[in-house]
Amino acid sequence: MISITEEMVKGLCPVRPADGHKGTFGTALILAGSRYMPGAQMLCTSSALRSGVGIVKVLAPEESLVSTKANCPCAVLCEYPDTVAGALRRYSAESSKASSVAIGPGIDTDDGRIRAILQYAVDNTPYLVIDAGALDIISKDTLFWQGLFEARKEKGLPYPVITPHPGEFERLTREGKDGFTPERCVQFARDWGCVLVLKKHKTLIAIPGGEWYINNTGNNGMGKGGSGDVLTGLAAGFLAQGLAPADAAVAAVYLHGLSGDIAAEKTGVRAMLPTDLIDCLASSYRKTGWT
Repeated sequence: MISITEEMVKGLCPVRPADGHKGTFGTALILAGSRYMPGAQMLCTSSALRSGVGIVKVLAPEESLVSTKANCPCAVLCEYPDTVAGALRRYSAESSKASSVAIGPGIDTDDGRIRAILQYAVDNTPYLVIDAGALDIISKDTLFWQGLFEARKEKGLPYPVITPHPGEFERLTREGKDGFTPERCVQFARDWGCVLVLKKHKTLIAIPGGEWYINNTGNNGMGKGGSGDVLTGLAAGFLAQGLAPADAAVAAVYLHGLSGDIAAEKTGVRAMLPTDLIDCLASSYRKTGWT
């Protein structure tokens, strides 16, 4: 077991050259949100914007973009075409210009366009974060999707980062929560070829090589819908700035939890909102020595 420390995370800070510009700091592409869950898209986008990434672009159904348009004026918005083929072409074009992709928060799991994009992304996209609804799609046919993950390894693509909460991990493994030992998590990461971020009281990060990390920042005020969307955007932003998948996961989990601790000092755990995590990211960076 490796306990994530402030000193460890301080050493992961992405380099920011004094003469850098938006192209220097990467582009994160966010696929999130739907008609009934536009807030997930906004939260994921907002945290990616606060990660230090140069450009954040959102690719989503038109009807889900209203909240993000109003609350994230710094993001670039791009809507899906109506057809599966058109959506795939748009994703292929946009992802080819992106440094990382996050897919899943608040998506409509019955939308054939998003399932097709997810399949293409797992098969082709180098730096990828998979969360929420995308994990639910995968859990409905795990043999098929595990085959795609294994094909990524054969192609030499980097490990994707997947971020299930215990309920989502239970659906992926078909096992009860009592079986979620560190050893089982490492075995899952190895079998699927991914960095596993199991979100719980003390979030566990498992790496295919056998390492596993425990995070000690965070509190129960973060136990609200939307907190995981913030983590997904943060991880995508760090990937886009050049961190390796395991490092991006470690940094995102620690800083996400630290933001929660800072927010709790301000509002108390009962009144905390996921938006407070985003507002406290700047303080968590300063406290960790990120510049």
